[in-house]
Amino acid sequence: MTPRQRAVFAVAALAGGVSAWHALKPSWQVPLPTAADAAEERMQDFRDALYFPVREFLGGGNPYDPAAMFAHWPVRQDFNLYQPYHLLLHAPFALPGYRAGAVAFAVVSLLLLVFLAALTAHAVRRYVPAPPAVTTAVVAALLVTSQVGKAQLYVGQVNPLVAVGAAGALLARRDRPGWAAVALALAWLKPQYGFPLAVLLFARGSRRVALVGTAIAACASLPVVAVLAARSGGIGPFLDVVAANVTHARATDYGAVDSVTAQRIDVAAVLFRATGWVPGGIELVVLAGVLATSVLLVRRLDRAAVAPVADLLTCLAVVACVVHQPGDVLIAVPAMAAVAALWWRHLAEPGWGPAGTAVLALAVPFAHLYTVDKALVSAFGSRAAVTVDGAAVVVAWCLAVCAAVRLTRARTAEPVVAG
Repeated sequence: MTPRQRAVFAVAALAGGVSAWHALKPSWQVPLPTAADAAEERMQDFRDALYFPVREFLGGGNPYDPAAMFAHWPVRQDFNLYQPYHLLLHAPFALPGYRAGAVAFAVVSLLLLVFLAALTAHAVRRYVPAPPAVTTAVVAALLVTSQVGKAQLYVGQVNPLVAVGAAGALLARRDRPGWAAVALALAWLKPQYGFPLAVLLFARGSRRVALVGTAIAACASLPVVAVLAARSGGIGPFLDVVAANVTHARATDYGAVDSVTAQRIDVAAVLFRATGWVPGGIELVVLAGVLATSVLLVRRLDRAAVAPVADLLTCLAVVACVVHQPGDVLIAVPAMAAVAALWWRHLAEPGWGPAGTAVLALAVPFAHLYTVDKALVSAFGSRAAVTVDGAAVVVAWCLAVCAAVRLTRARTAEPVVAG
């Protein structure tokens, strides 16, 4: 490192350390869960989507049954349709007491954010003349200081692991397809990540990664499904529980497509909050439309040797096509950094303007800090405040589509240049 790079590394490490300390504090400050504290937001997802579902499973119950979870545990939300292997993968965090498990989970999540920053450094090393350690420190500091990064530790979400899986699958799909398949299996932990990502990877020529990664996730989940089906009295009753789970989730104020308070960032939910209109079957139409459009364009981008933009469009399609929350944009961090670096190098070339603007739009959820949210609520109301992140993501996807069209047209009109 040069002296300037050492200084940047030291400042980033110090700032990141301070931010990480503050982000970790809720894990040991949160009160122990009781029915009276069901509205407590600190470590809410750890409590509702990890600790007590695992406890229910280990205790002989079925955590996918909303009635059972609400009857047996002090939870606020039902346990959504995470991959069943989640109940085994995260069991170590539910075996000790609640506070020890919460602190351990928060620390591991922080380490996963640092690893995501290292993957980002790997993604941009061809374009940014800085040692990977410097890039890793800067990106990690930005992540734990941003709203999206802090929310992972404050609420106790599993997104850091899923983001590492999605980013790893995209970065390793050509050189290390075996590791890419394992990474995709981790991304499958939440099916709304795994399904569209597998479809897009398959379309981009990484068929083995898509199929093997999906198979790994399925095989890892089968033993848990077998146990739950046996407890339910057969596969039919188990599927009835799954249907009840979906029905319950669609009726909640945070999960329904026509909720004015939900923070969903997918096209269908944003359309409703922006216009008050939601036609029947809109979610399936959006899923098919966003995936079909993105499949067509990412294949063209790969042929035109603009892989970073293809990766960005892939990540944006994943979070725009089906139910997602602001924290889910973590998967796009490596692609955002790579496209930003290329944008800086190709400012005057066709197509790079929309690509860079898409990165800026996607940065909105990261910058949506508490003070920003308070100002938005005061100026425009709560509905606008919960819509701005989703609107920014939808705009970012549209800009990435525009960039893909212009870049592929420009690249087919001239000799292909790697990058």
